[in-house]
Amino acid sequence: MAISKELKQEIVAKFAQHEGDTGSPEVQVAILTHEINQLNEHLKAHKHDHHSRRGLFMKVGHRRNLLSYLRNKDVARYQALIEALGIRR
Repeated sequence: MAISKELKQEIVAKFAQHEGDTGSPEVQVAILTHEINQLNEHLKAHKHDHHSRRGLFMKVGHRRNLLSYLRNKDVARYQALIEALGIRR
């Protein structure tokens, strides 16, 4: 379930605001979105894995909080991020 180092670096490079940026809300939301998508695929095959389901709910809640923060701070960045990730349809 863990995200590989190379894939994480690709995501960070794509969504970073500046060189060495790993903590901006955009990067954190992009990584969480990838992990959420992986967990969704896992849970389609393993419907009774309630421990992973709890982890999924926690990640979704964390992403929701970060998106709420970004929406309140800068609406343009928020809109660009949800469009790039394809969330909040």
